[in-house]
Amino acid sequence: MTVPPPVFIARAAAIQSRREAPLILLSSVLCPLFPRLCSAYTCPTVNHTGTSIMKRLAFAALFLLGLASSAWTAEGGNLSIGVTPFPHAEIARIAAPLLAREGYTLVIREFNDYVQPNLALADKSLDANFFQHVPYLDNMSRERKLDLVWVAKIHIEPLGFYSQKIKTLSELKKGDRVAVPNDPTNEARALRLLEKNGLLSLKPGELVTVRDLTANPRELKLVELEAAQLPRSLPDVTAAVINTNFATEAGLIPSRDAIVIEDRDSPYANVIAVRSSSAESPEVKALVRAFQSPEVKAYIERELVPRGIVPAY
Repeated sequence: MTVPPPVFIARAAAIQSRREAPLILLSSVLCPLFPRLCSAYTCPTVNHTGTSIMKRLAFAALFLLGLASSAWTAEGGNLSIGVTPFPHAEIARIAAPLLAREGYTLVIREFNDYVQPNLALADKSLDANFFQHVPYLDNMSRERKLDLVWVAKIHIEPLGFYSQKIKTLSELKKGDRVAVPNDPTNEARALRLLEKNGLLSLKPGELVTVRDLTANPRELKLVELEAAQLPRSLPDVTAAVINTNFATEAGLIPSRDAIVIEDRDSPYANVIAVRSSSAESPEVKALVRAFQSPEVKAYIERELVPRGIVPAY
């Protein structure tokens, strides 16, 4: 038998080495993950038995890539947002098809209170929520130690002073009962509205309460109630200061029915809130683009401005 010259042997070894380099690299990554796969054959880093191991390892690599791809699609394909019914749910439904164009399905979950949407966001039951203004978010985050931030201002819902018993402020009598929201930020906001219209005076400060009155010339009895209950309280009180969303749900139209209403330059814009860890994520950026789109703004101006709600962007 003729022995090949040393140069040919060297060339053959080099070619074999180049062919097996990917196999060695792949096996070094996947053998620890699939020990039974590698133990059934001689590991290519020791004795190259070749093609069957490569095929099995390649299949394993594709399997892992498939799992990763599926996980990414499941995670990135759906965005869940918590909202209160009006107008937040309606605005979210306008934004949903815009998000669909970017590959996201918006899952809208409705809440009827101001506490659970933030708790659900904090425990990752939601990806975002849309129901509150910045002072409320900041206060609740501070009180409950929630790591939440706002990422976009969408609209302003002015507070209004409503009544089934009087038509003007001058009809208020000594000792009349006036209901206000009982959460810290909206209560302060309601009391400032009453102060601005000459019904009472308050101490300086951001989160004032009924205990911060400095003057109450009509001796109004201020009744603190959960915000969602205020429209139902109207038969039992002389008047109530009500958030626009709850007033509208009760059939009230702020521009028509409110005796007095906040100015449109109110700082209490409703915002989209997320966990701080996801604030810069592609999903959240897509959410903001959809909710601050020309289509959503046109809807607010066409459908909601006549009801006292104005865009904040």
